[in-house]
Amino acid sequence: MGLGDGKRLWQSQSLSFYDTWEAVAFQIKSFTFAGKHIYQDIRMKKVLKLAGGFMVGACIGFVGVIGVRVLVLGDSFDGLHSKFAETGMLETVGVSLLTILILLFSIFLQVLLHEGGHLVCGLATGYRFVSFRIFNLTFIRKDGKLCIKRFSLAGTGGQCLLTPPERPLEDIPTTLYNLGGVLANLLTAILAFLPLLTVDGLPYLLKFFLLMLSLIGILLAGMNGIPMKMGGIGNDADNMRLLLKDSKSKQALVTQLRINALVQEGMRPKDMPAEWFSQTEDINYKDALQVTIALISASRLLDCEEWEAAYNAFEKIMSHRHEVIGLLIKETACELLFTALVTKRTARAEELYTDELDTYIRQYKDVTSSKQRLLCALALYRDKDTAKAKETYEATCQRKNKYLMQGEVDSDIALMKSILTAKNAL
Repeated sequence: MGLGDGKRLWQSQSLSFYDTWEAVAFQIKSFTFAGKHIYQDIRMKKVLKLAGGFMVGACIGFVGVIGVRVLVLGDSFDGLHSKFAETGMLETVGVSLLTILILLFSIFLQVLLHEGGHLVCGLATGYRFVSFRIFNLTFIRKDGKLCIKRFSLAGTGGQCLLTPPERPLEDIPTTLYNLGGVLANLLTAILAFLPLLTVDGLPYLLKFFLLMLSLIGILLAGMNGIPMKMGGIGNDADNMRLLLKDSKSKQALVTQLRINALVQEGMRPKDMPAEWFSQTEDINYKDALQVTIALISASRLLDCEEWEAAYNAFEKIMSHRHEVIGLLIKETACELLFTALVTKRTARAEELYTDELDTYIRQYKDVTSSKQRLLCALALYRDKDTAKAKETYEATCQRKNKYLMQGEVDSDIALMKSILTAKNAL
């Protein structure tokens, strides 16, 4: 598992607070065709999904218009029916599109406020800024300056990453940091709704915006403030409850956040303190925080080119696949496939390399460099295509600065160079 991949895994479960919207995550579970037919299938599904989303949005906008007119402005249904009968088609469509834009902007703003709440509460309790993401726009600190990069993860709206203060484990605060997003959503929901009750004569579109901002704020606060798991991943309240009662999970989280900060700044796992990667005994495989420590530890073995030890570590995790959440298993399968290829376990590699895994690899190949490393190994060992493997390596070198996790990409480039050199391809 590349550290960037590890980051994606445990960010969903940790204080990085990926706001998981599993209902809108785009996951394709199986394919019946290969090659270009797979990509055609993906494109068609994206088109259908976009069209369906537009239709749903139009319906929401239309219902929103009616709701505001009836509940806020006091119009009657009979009066609305008469007005719609007198309104032209183009005007009706225009108003509906405008309400959709207001709805989308309200969602964007509440996600931004949610992550901002985590940021403010984290900084207030001693955490240090690492990165801040809203959808695919990521702000990171590099050499003392803020830089902007693009990074996205299907099924997430935003992310606030900080690193914890240097204190004993029991003194590291987590509650306010966890609650920061929920508090921000609730506060803005209340502030947005108050003018609707107290101010007369507000423009209709402003009333609609304030109502949507309030409702979405309440929705996000409920999604993150009521303890629950979505797709096996805990929300903010579930994380808070887990961290308060389980010191081993809290230690795993603190370690992961510190590793992430250093990887993002450019340090490779092999250069980090070995004791950070030693929490691999008596793991609760139903706890994603603890499992991710095992995955990161196996990734460090990869970075040290201890191929056999890494293979055994990933195989051990895979043996608990019925206990581990699906995303973690996919990452484990990717790295197990890589180590199987490098250690010449051909039969095991073929067993792991399914159409579903191939789709997952290619879905994230432009986001994390570890997927490029895996594609390089597949070309080199499975397809016997040295030129393609070398091309993948060179392309990753050229795109190095575009990746978010610089320590990960340095590691992956070094590993690609190592396996290509071993095959006399460089």
